[in-house]
Amino acid sequence: MAPQYNAQTTASELVAEFANNIKGKVVLTTGVSPDSLGAAFVEAVARASPALLILAGRNTVKTNETASVLTKLYPDVQTRTLQLDLGSTQAVREAAATVHSWADVPKIDVLINNAGIMAVEYGLSPDGVEKQFATNHLGHFLLTNLLMGKILASNTPRIVNVSSDGHRFSHIRFDDYNFDNSKTYNKWIAYGQSKTANMLTAVSLADKLAGKGLLAFSLHPGVISTNLAGHIDWVADVAELRAVDKALGNKEGWSEFNYKSQDQGVATTVFAAFSPALEAHNGAYLQDSHIADPWTETVKPWATSRIEAERLWKLSEKLAGEEFRY
Repeated sequence: MAPQYNAQTTASELVAEFANNIKGKVVLTTGVSPDSLGAAFVEAVARASPALLILAGRNTVKTNETASVLTKLYPDVQTRTLQLDLGSTQAVREAAATVHSWADVPKIDVLINNAGIMAVEYGLSPDGVEKQFATNHLGHFLLTNLLMGKILASNTPRIVNVSSDGHRFSHIRFDDYNFDNSKTYNKWIAYGQSKTANMLTAVSLADKLAGKGLLAFSLHPGVISTNLAGHIDWVADVAELRAVDKALGNKEGWSEFNYKSQDQGVATTVFAAFSPALEAHNGAYLQDSHIADPWTETVKPWATSRIEAERLWKLSEKLAGEEFRY
């Protein structure tokens, strides 16, 4: 599929184009605190009159702030908040149970797995899993599968995993995903592992559930200034990032960042969630509102391999303590 859009394409443009596909939809988005990609996404989508925007986040005060902004700007759009701590499988199970208790929400048309953390210091989740892998991948993996009944109740179910071209930093470290209790830890490599996991999960979902009508995609939103990077030391941490790229021989080690506005930054998420042109490309990884080209853009083969995807699925089931067979 030839790119129709590019890095300058905005969410505002795409929401206008896909308005008929958005109207009346129930959309659940994780990670919607103010000044985040999630908040920018739901604000953009609200313009096209979705039936319900479910706003999921760990901090209820921040989630409610975003809900209040939506209500003020778009009073006819219904919103509902959901407390969700992706770093804990128990908390994820509680959040999923809450959604299932909503009898007036029989379906979820689109699930946007957007929340994440980036390049944090080493630590383990309550389940004993490295924090970035636990929050960015395992929590979303479990949430997605626990909500699958309501997702498949939609006539047009889609799941979108917000990944990153940072997947270039690492494959899945199947035999050392916890970095030998910090001994082998690098914050950027750990981030890369978690973003590779986002991509592989989309591949698995497309493989396993295409027969039931599910479309699943992953994407790189671009480099955008948000609260995700609020803790980043733009000297030491970026130097470490460039050192990892150079050690791996990645071109990014020698290039400057090309920043996007938030409106540009959530365009690819809107494209993944609502573009009818993607129906024939289930499981694809997207960038700049088109299918990423592995010949000219950063798409590492370890993040698109069906073999790696199935290995990760089995590892994720083990870590979540539950099997999901489709």
